[in-house]
Amino acid sequence: YAQYLPKEVYLRTQTQIMDTVCMALAGRAAEQVFFGRVTTGASNDLQKVTNIVYSTIQEYGMNTKVGQLAFPKDPNAGPGDKPYSDDTAEAMDEEARRIVDEAYERTLNLITERKEEVEKIAKFLLESETITHDDVIDCIGPRPFKGDDAYNEYVSKRSSQKEEESVLEADEKKEEEEVEDVGGGTGGLAPGLAFRG
Repeated sequence: YAQYLPKEVYLRTQTQIMDTVCMALAGRAAEQVFFGRVTTGASNDLQKVTNIVYSTIQEYGMNTKVGQLAFPKDPNAGPGDKPYSDDTAEAMDEEARRIVDEAYERTLNLITERKEEVEKIAKFLLESETITHDDVIDCIGPRPFKGDDAYNEYVSKRSSQKEEESVLEADEKKEEEEVEDVGGGTGGLAPGLAFRG
């Protein structure tokens, strides 16, 4: 099971898209690396990968073989209705297969290189059932590159806890200053309101 976080990023580069494809292939690649076989567990991920890769080719013009063309899916089109030739369809299929194969190879290599870290995360998951971004950092360390600030803020409890702590500290400091200001050195009594007995 892979969880995809909502993100308000509508423009993505081809590199970002391919990183998403590799992420989706990671479960299958981990099965291959650790167990020497794959199961049907990744079928939903494979559907997502297929849709993403075909989108880069058919809708976003991110393929040199097909070129700067867009063939958006028509929900009203019947089976076999397409605005391109059979040769173009075959080229799209070949490119999609090539792209996914390359992404899978890249993912296999990454899982193999980082096998120790993957094992640590797997053990952590067996103990905890759920894992947070902060747990991953505690377990295997921070990412090797700086992530997007909005993403980090969204996934990290620590950043929101730090923000809450700084707000609380500011509120406490403000209350202390107000108490000092109200007192004005008269023991907390306003001038002219002290009783004489």
